[in-house]
Amino acid sequence: MTDAGASMPAVILDRDGTIVFDRGYLADPDGLEFLPRAAEGLRLLTEQGYRLVVVTNQSGVGRGLFPAGCVPAMNERLDAMVREAGARLDGIYWCPHAPEVHCACRKPAQGLMLQAARDLGFDPAAAVVIGDKESDMEFGRRAGAATIRIQPAGLVPHAPGRDARDSDLEGVVTDAVAADLVTAARLVPKLRSPRAGPASR
Repeated sequence: MTDAGASMPAVILDRDGTIVFDRGYLADPDGLEFLPRAAEGLRLLTEQGYRLVVVTNQSGVGRGLFPAGCVPAMNERLDAMVREAGARLDGIYWCPHAPEVHCACRKPAQGLMLQAARDLGFDPAAAVVIGDKESDMEFGRRAGAATIRIQPAGLVPHAPGRDARDSDLEGVVTDAVAADLVTAARLVPKLRSPRAGPASR
């Protein structure tokens, strides 16, 4: 990795309900479909020079709903969709565990944030986290990052059967709310600034 690449700011994105439609415990790559204006938003973020990293909880693996081997194919399809849209992902990180495992990688735990930061050389406290759930906002807050919550007008935010929120995270505060990724992409430059950590929020 070059020094220039390491200095590029990072935007950490959730997958389901943020980039693509949340279709429950999806294991078929053909079921991935961009949310309205998501492709344009990703392209805008790439053009602005941000490094895009997807961090996603995929507890369907831990729940026994689909094998872990399905996830790489999903990641490959998402990466291809993003490239076809004229954007670029620097990494996709995922947690396979069910909530009751209490692992270190399921958002809002910081395991995958720290792994991505080590791999890609960015400062989590200088990042912006974009997602649609309380756990995404808490994930960003714990890292000291700025947060943007996606709340699409007229769309059901969470598919039936998904663990849409962790009950102990209701009411987590976010720095900004956006209807889609284009709106979020325009907010990122206003929010991205180095922060000392969660205690400063």
